[in-house]
Amino acid sequence: MVKNLYIAATEAESGKSLILLGLMNILTRHVNKVGFFRPIIRSDEKHLDKDIELITRKFNLSIPYESMYGITSNEAFDLIQDGNMDPLFTAILNKYKRLESQCDFILCEGTEFTGALKPFEFDFNAQLANNIGAPVIAVVNGYGKSVVDIADTVQLIKNVLNREKCQYIGMVINRVKLEDRHAISQFLDKIKTKDEIDFVIPEIGLLQKLTIRQISNALHAKLIYGDQEVLDYDVMDYKIGAMNAGNILKHTTDGTLVITPGDRTDVLVTLFMTLLSDNFPKIAGIILTGGISPDDSLMKLLSGMKKLPVAISRVDSDTYDTALKIQKIKPVLSPDNERRLALALEHFEKYVDEIKIKERIELSSPGVITPIMFEYELFERARSHKKHIVLPEGLDERILRATEILLSRNVIDITLLGNEEEIFNKAASLHINIDGANIIDPYDNDLINDYSATYYRLRKEKGITREAAKDVMYDVSYLGTMMVYKGHADGMVSGAAHTTQHTIRPAFEFIKTKPGFSIVSSSFLMCFEDRVLVYGDCAVNPNPNSEQLADIAISSSNTAQMFGIEPRIAMLSYSTGQSGKGADVEKVREATKIVRERRPGLKVEGPIQYDAAIDATVARLKMPDSEVAGKATIYIFPDLNTGNNTYKAVQRASGAVAVGPVLQGLNKPVNDLSRGCLVKDIVNTVMITAIQAQEEKVG
Repeated sequence: MVKNLYIAATEAESGKSLILLGLMNILTRHVNKVGFFRPIIRSDEKHLDKDIELITRKFNLSIPYESMYGITSNEAFDLIQDGNMDPLFTAILNKYKRLESQCDFILCEGTEFTGALKPFEFDFNAQLANNIGAPVIAVVNGYGKSVVDIADTVQLIKNVLNREKCQYIGMVINRVKLEDRHAISQFLDKIKTKDEIDFVIPEIGLLQKLTIRQISNALHAKLIYGDQEVLDYDVMDYKIGAMNAGNILKHTTDGTLVITPGDRTDVLVTLFMTLLSDNFPKIAGIILTGGISPDDSLMKLLSGMKKLPVAISRVDSDTYDTALKIQKIKPVLSPDNERRLALALEHFEKYVDEIKIKERIELSSPGVITPIMFEYELFERARSHKKHIVLPEGLDERILRATEILLSRNVIDITLLGNEEEIFNKAASLHINIDGANIIDPYDNDLINDYSATYYRLRKEKGITREAAKDVMYDVSYLGTMMVYKGHADGMVSGAAHTTQHTIRPAFEFIKTKPGFSIVSSSFLMCFEDRVLVYGDCAVNPNPNSEQLADIAISSSNTAQMFGIEPRIAMLSYSTGQSGKGADVEKVREATKIVRERRPGLKVEGPIQYDAAIDATVARLKMPDSEVAGKATIYIFPDLNTGNNTYKAVQRASGAVAVGPVLQGLNKPVNDLSRGCLVKDIVNTVMITAIQAQEEKVG
């Protein structure tokens, strides 16, 4: 098995960060401890290396920054004053070896020279790769080049690699014209060696666009209106606002950044008005130049308006200099911009064959499951058999952002509930692309009569009238749940803006529990650094009896198996084995007995204390002969008070990622979100719901 990879670009602006991001995404899903290393970084005391920061934050690497590079550029020049490269290579190798001892695999990124050394950069990187014993993947910049130009570059690079006797994995030709991709692939196939793997990735324009945040950081701008989310808006173009306000409107489009002097109150007010109108494009931001801020009365007016999707920043430079500075800024992938990262990964996955990468560097399945691996499995499982999920809260900003990510990754078909015009207008104002989402208006659809008739039939014995049934179907939770009941959607996720009761009550009324289960329960998938555990029930049932506790345990074992976790159930109590007495202990003891009777093949232990369930050392003292003690994967809490507090305490204390709650025991999947949920929580819950739907038997 290969233990490292060296990524070397032939020139600047090759899109190397995209390749690093994609490869690291593959590696972290298959290798337990992955490191990242740059042999030389620029000497800059004020800023971290952008790629080290990107990889560290995106993949939660716990490696100190100083361990992830060899030396700085200033140190490098000091070491080669006499023309002898050996001290340089030795210094880099020493740092690399220290990192190597801590990792199972290291992804290395080559240098970025400027000035006189630039023509020798690829040769230098080939020598560095040899010195640290790393096979090379070369990245060729195809932007603005013809097929012939690219072919010449490829031949030149292969000659260098052969001359340096490098171990060569393959080549990525990046940022090519889409129409040239096939011809370039054919050329690479003709000249490649037996074990070589090559990929051709076309240019994607949006990744070359700046964001408001990148521009603001580069200009050292002061944000005077807007929040952190608007800083990630894409800047599609920028215009100088020197005309009168009416003429400026003729030149703005969606995503325009307007640069105007700070005393142009007329321009500022007019641009703000466009954000309140549905008849004008939605600009990305405004930069006020000359160090001038709007006067106090105007700022009071602006701050009193509702939150508008725009960033207003102030810079000290004049309008002309500001425009020139923006022109020189180069786009980068930022760890803060989840939307841009999702787009980059989707683009990489579309054109790079992961199976070929895995086979070539002989990656195998690891013995542990990290949060990144688990999230990858969610995406792959959901993508393998796409399901249709309905999201009732179509106007919630977090729902819209999650929808964009899920659609861009091509894993789920989505229906949003709400007024179509309002949803699209809100998405446009937030610069969110939800093309591909189906939208159903609760007050204007062809389903209402059928759905209300079905609800009346199901609930008429409870006293519901036909008129009341129709009124109920205007409620988005009932409408979404009925879509699932009728098979028009495979699952529903709600709760970002509604209570748990409002979300799951319709499911209790007519989706109901599976045969053999008395209750609906929940579990959390707790993603630790090296494993995933299941905690139940931490969200639904306040004080379950023995029969219900057994139901929770069996449902949780089904959930565990659904996500590739071997069920070993710990029925938790304040006592282990036969040592304790009392009603609470007896409830757990009886529940354990019921589980064994109903599912004799399950490994279950109870009553057992948490430390004996999770810690092998404690288990050997308290229950040395148990198949569960010390290695439990499912933890069933005796009541909601214990479960809810424990999962939150563990989450905060250990840094574990808690995915859920996952509702269990329903005939069809409906899942509840916390009203404080993040976009990532919504994405994970939707994928879990889709996987639950895959497991449901048809009919």
